[in-house]
Amino acid sequence: MGGCDSCLTRIPYATLIATLMCILGVVVFCSTMYKGATLAVLMFDQVFKMRLFWIDAIQMTFVIVGACMGALGLMILIVGCLATGATRRKVYRAWRSRVGGRISCAVFMSVTYILEIAWILMFCFLIITTFVFTIFWNMCKNPRVQDLLDCIDFTQFYFLFPDGTKQEHMKVCGENDVKLFCGDYVEKAELMFILASAATVLIILSLLHYLMCLAANYAHIRDHEKFQELQDLHYLTDPDMGGSKDRF
Repeated sequence: MGGCDSCLTRIPYATLIATLMCILGVVVFCSTMYKGATLAVLMFDQVFKMRLFWIDAIQMTFVIVGACMGALGLMILIVGCLATGATRRKVYRAWRSRVGGRISCAVFMSVTYILEIAWILMFCFLIITTFVFTIFWNMCKNPRVQDLLDCIDFTQFYFLFPDGTKQEHMKVCGENDVKLFCGDYVEKAELMFILASAATVLIILSLLHYLMCLAANYAHIRDHEKFQELQDLHYLTDPDMGGSKDRF
C-alpha cells in the first residue's frame, strides 16, 4: 500500500471519535458549570445575603476535571493507535509488549468504568439542579411577581438556610431583588445547567465508546498473540519461510 493508505489504516477511528466527543463535552461542561457556579454564588450573596466560601474549591475542581479527562482521552487514543493496523504488528511482536498492552487496556477499562459511574452520578445531580432552577424560573414568571405585587417566599425552606438567617432574607421582594434573582441569575444559570447536562450526556457516551474500543483493542492484542504463535509454529515447520520479509 502507499504511504497515505498505510497511514489511514493506522488511525483508530472509533477511539478518535470518542476522544473528540469527550473533549467537546468536557470543554462545554467545565465552561458552563464554572459560569453557573459563579451565577449561583452571586445570587446567594446579593439576594439571600449568604456567603458560600467553598464554591471556589468547586470551581477549581472543574478545571482539574477538564485537564484530567483531556489527558485520559489522549492516553486512550495513544493506546488505540498502538493497537491498530500495522502499528500493532510492530509494537506487539514480543511477548512482554503484548502482556503490557493487555494490562494497559485492562487498566484503562477499569478507570473508564469508574469514571462512567461518576459521570452518571454527576448527570443525576445536574438533573436535580436544573429542575430546581426551572422551578425558580416558573416562580419568576408568576404575573403577580412580575408586577411586584407578591414576593417569592422561601421561608418554608428555612431548613436549607444557615442558622440565624433573617426571614426577610428568605424572601425576594422589590424591583431590584426580583430583577437580580430572575433576570440576572436564575434565567442565565438555568441555561448553563441545561448545557452542562447535555455535555454530561456527551461525556457518558464517549466513555461508553472508550469501553467498547478498549475491549476491542484488548481482544486484538490477545488474538495477535495467537496469530504470532501460529506464525512462529509455521516458521519452525517450514524453514523456507525464513527468507520472506513478510513473515511478521
